Amino acid sequence: MGGLYTESFLEQLRAGAMALAGEWGLSGRTEVSLLTISENATFRADDPERETPVILRVHRPGYHTRAEIESELAWIEALRAENVLPTPAPLPCRSGGHVAGFDLDGERRDVVAFAFMSGREPLPEEDLEEGFRELGEISARLHAHVRRWTRPAGFVRKTWDFDTTVGRRPHWGDWRAALGRREPGRKLLERATVELERRLAEIGTGPEVFGLIHADLRLANLLIDSGRIAVIDFDDCGFGWFLFDFAAAISFFETDPAIPGLQAAWLEGYRSVAKLPTTAEMQMETFIMLRRLQLTAWIASHAETPTAQEMGAGFTDGTLAIAEHFLSGRS
Repeated sequence: MGGLYTESFLEQLRAGAMALAGEWGLSGRTEVSLLTISENATFRADDPERETPVILRVHRPGYHTRAEIESELAWIEALRAENVLPTPAPLPCRSGGHVAGFDLDGERRDVVAFAFMSGREPLPEEDLEEGFRELGEISARLHAHVRRWTRPAGFVRKTWDFDTTVGRRPHWGDWRAALGRREPGRKLLERATVELERRLAEIGTGPEVFGLIHADLRLANLLIDSGRIAVIDFDDCGFGWFLFDFAAAISFFETDPAIPGLQAAWLEGYRSVAKLPTTAEMQMETFIMLRRLQLTAWIASHAETPTAQEMGAGFTDGTLAIAEHFLSGRS
């Protein structure tokens, strides 16, 4: 494994997480193993003295502040308290709060823990329409909760507007660094970016369309188990457009021919719970384009991750095809 996440580096992260296991009541017999690598490194802690595992998330330094992490967990606890959706419980530290940490090469690595929740990730090749109908319902409940919830003092999360997603201050890097990009493709994506900014300005950021969202409801962050869909990993939650949550749900397979059916199912599920404007269908392609450009930037800036290595330069080709379609429908 190349880049930042070498085997030796992952072992250092694992050892750091294991050294903190006592913060969540885990015994010295606990075994810690890697689950996934993305923005963060996630580990599973199995303690023979406990009935279920504990999930440990080791944060990438420089992305979220401790206040942002605590805010994420505060929202999750509020969602659980109101039974808005199934999601794993954040586990408090014995020393107070929810965030522990260790130092590695002069950098602080924040660590949080979650209760284990059973399930598996849905696969793109499965029949996902019924699942997307339920995901639409879940998204509507999430957004309804946000509109009525009084956020605690000190709550802070990133904003996912045009500038911070694909514009002048992007959280995930510049799409212009995309793998395999050539000059004609750059010009096409520049045109798409200009059109994106225009359309998003028309949609606006009023409270009826913009608020606190999960922002990463892709298949890898869903767990299905006996018909139940649970949502995990609120690490990217922040203030963005509500319809962006659908675009995030089709991350990495936006060009699949099944997408129109999944979109229709998601909208049907959403509207069974809450109202959406009649313009929602027309706006969807705007948010799909926004998310795809954001992911194109993420792959370039996170080249050391398995996801980026799997996607490679071919992902940029797909982004160009989506941009062509997006611009052809310009109004």
